[in-house]
Amino acid sequence: MNEEILISVTPREVRAALVENGVVQEVFVERARRRGLISNIYKGHVSRVLPGMQAAFVDVGLERTAFLHADDIFRDSVSKEAGQADAEGGRSPDIRDLVEEGNQLLVQVLKDPIGTKGARLSTFVTIPSRYLVYMPRGSGIGVSARIEDEEERTRLREILESVSDGSVGGYIVRTAAEGASWDALRADMIFLHRLWEAITNHSESVLPRNLVHEDLPLALRILRDLLGPDIEKVRVDDAGTCRRMKKFAAMFVPELANKIDEYTGERPIFDLYSVEEEIVKALDSKVQLKSGGYLVIEQTEAMTTIDVNTGGYVGHRNLEETIFKTNLEAAQAIARQIRLRNLGGIIIVDFIDMEQAEHRRQVLHALEKALAADHARNQIAEVSALGLIEMTRKRTRESLEHVLCHACPICDGTGSVKTPETVCYEIFREILRQSRQFEFQKLLVLAHPEVLEMLVDEESSSVAELEEATGKPIRLQSEAHYAQDHFDVVPI
Repeated sequence: MNEEILISVTPREVRAALVENGVVQEVFVERARRRGLISNIYKGHVSRVLPGMQAAFVDVGLERTAFLHADDIFRDSVSKEAGQADAEGGRSPDIRDLVEEGNQLLVQVLKDPIGTKGARLSTFVTIPSRYLVYMPRGSGIGVSARIEDEEERTRLREILESVSDGSVGGYIVRTAAEGASWDALRADMIFLHRLWEAITNHSESVLPRNLVHEDLPLALRILRDLLGPDIEKVRVDDAGTCRRMKKFAAMFVPELANKIDEYTGERPIFDLYSVEEEIVKALDSKVQLKSGGYLVIEQTEAMTTIDVNTGGYVGHRNLEETIFKTNLEAAQAIARQIRLRNLGGIIIVDFIDMEQAEHRRQVLHALEKALAADHARNQIAEVSALGLIEMTRKRTRESLEHVLCHACPICDGTGSVKTPETVCYEIFREILRQSRQFEFQKLLVLAHPEVLEMLVDEESSSVAELEEATGKPIRLQSEAHYAQDHFDVVPI
């Protein structure tokens, strides 16, 4: 597979795009004012314990207090005994046995603040490197499920066991470690132990509600997490960032450092492979398919829904074959859009109804295969009784839309505004309400031009009736800066 990474750097923003075979698959955005918090380690102060939710709110110095669930709290020998007793009784450990208000905890961010929700925390700290993830408070050795060769999995596990030699903590072998040498894994392990020692020493001198350890910036994080044998080239349009990336690669992945190049072309780097155009398309709810069909993708706080439609595709054989081919094409497009838009949480896909069970099986398999390359963990359920495919995708950072956009100030994110007719009737009701409550000489109505046009034209007789009913003149005034559903009725 031909893969490239493009990195665009501006003074306050860094963007990266992963391109596979000339097609943009993923986009990452990091801004100086809103840097991601994932993997950052803080010294937190427990501000409130909620037994009913089995959770605690922890102040780590952010705008909103963060959320810490009982299951995400490391238990020492004392609390383990309480936890063991609860487990024997069939219950999870009680949050009150684990933390108290005023406690100071070393916590790591699992999920960025999303919407009105604060960050999600854990005391099970994990520190990633190129090949390994170190769990100082964990135990055992795990190997990434994406390394499918059993001999390689056994080899890596044996190397870790020999190198760790009973040291404290656990490890997860990352996908990038496939084929890595004994020396490379040992070097990673030494680096992780030294980093954890530095973090613990620093945490002792840091005051609560402060950052202890910050994760790498986007440009370096991309190298750590994505740079591998499949990546043919990394192009960076900033000389300083390129030098830092080469230095980082020389330390941790020297065999891949020669893949990093500074881009000096006249065209903006994101014009290559039409990345800018793809970002614009990813903000649209409608996605056109080559066949003429289309997808409709709607994000809500609870879930994301994806609807598949045949559109202008009429096929050449019969209806079932047309639907089957549209769904197969849609499965590929859906997998790409999920990655490109960074959709997370619960995702419901409504494929066009298929009568043949074999067709349903093939479409489900096509979706699973297309999502296999996704770096985020996902899980797909079977087709439901309603013909829907339910899936989940690990959500850590905000989606592309939430990073680049905010709710429309006119409709407040609902996607619709009241019609001029509806606003007219609201104005009539407000006039009647004020006429019964206040004494005045006349009324002044301020409204959007379209609403005013309807009042003067189609609803002029209604305005005249109101003047007769209230016994007071009604004056109309157009306000171009008003939203369509905004109006004021002012007694004078």
